[in-house]
Amino acid sequence: MNVSSTILKRLPKVELHCHLDGSLRPQTMVSLAQKDGISLPTNNVPDLKKMLSIGKDQVSLEEYINRFQITLSVLQTPESLERTAFELIEDVADENVRYIEIRYSPILHTQRGMTSEESIEAVRKGLRKGKREFGVRSGIIVCGIRNISPEVSLKLAELTLKYKNKGVVGFDLAGAEENFPAKDHREAFYTIRNMNINATIHAGEAFGPASIHQAIHYCGAHRIGHGTRLKEDIDLMNYVNDHRITLEICLTSNWHTRSVHSLKHHPIKYYYDQGIRVTLNTDNRLISDTTLTKEFLLAHKLFGFGLRDFREFTITAMKSAFLPYKERKKMIKGIAEELENEFSLMPEFIEKM
Repeated sequence: MNVSSTILKRLPKVELHCHLDGSLRPQTMVSLAQKDGISLPTNNVPDLKKMLSIGKDQVSLEEYINRFQITLSVLQTPESLERTAFELIEDVADENVRYIEIRYSPILHTQRGMTSEESIEAVRKGLRKGKREFGVRSGIIVCGIRNISPEVSLKLAELTLKYKNKGVVGFDLAGAEENFPAKDHREAFYTIRNMNINATIHAGEAFGPASIHQAIHYCGAHRIGHGTRLKEDIDLMNYVNDHRITLEICLTSNWHTRSVHSLKHHPIKYYYDQGIRVTLNTDNRLISDTTLTKEFLLAHKLFGFGLRDFREFTITAMKSAFLPYKERKKMIKGIAEELENEFSLMPEFIEKM
């Protein structure tokens, strides 16, 4: 059966891997640039979107990340962060996302004098407003940056501790992967683990399974961002599976950064068939020009995933969320009931092939 985008959009969803600074609206970027006196490459919204979105191209991870220099230029005030955090919640609410973890690195938003604490407060404010207006729950994941000094990662870990149970739900390590090993940042992750805080790490995207090994065994990651190359080390893959370490899969983004040569060869179906916990995510809604609905539809068209599989993805994501167990359990129950209600209406929404 061919599942339509209409029903996929209606399904309740959970997203664990979404970068705030990669998910702006181009029209908002132009508005913020004009307000704050920032020079963009163009103030034409369609042209700006075309410039920032990878489209049908493939680039290196470093080239992909370079586009963030433009998005970050307009995210240097509390007002800009509050607005974009709120708008991201509005955008995900439109496709029935019930819970989302939004990640960003406060250290990248201090170019015009804003402190890291002020940036966290601004994002929290925008997310709280989004919850009030749209009912979407969210959490912040603070990112250390691989290619910035480990000392900065440690400061960001301490900032994460300061906002533990105050909107921040976890700590991450992002940025250029090759030549910037996770183990260099292990002191920051020792602080995180020692203070009972959740950790996820980008790994196995632009570098091999050794990167995933470091993320887990040196830094104690509870989840892995991407993990595309995990299959190259079967013993490590079995460990990930046995310990129920979740992979945050981002199909379109993985193709854009050449993490896979072609999408049809993406290992998500292989991982899923092995019983590994996999989730679907957007990574960067603007840069990869995607939504969670688009990612679901792509997974359906490429790998034949059906509605029951999408139920599994969503429940797995909620199980893996960096929320207290009792809150996760309550949300899982609500999402499962809503999914069953949607499935009872399926004849109206399934298109025959």
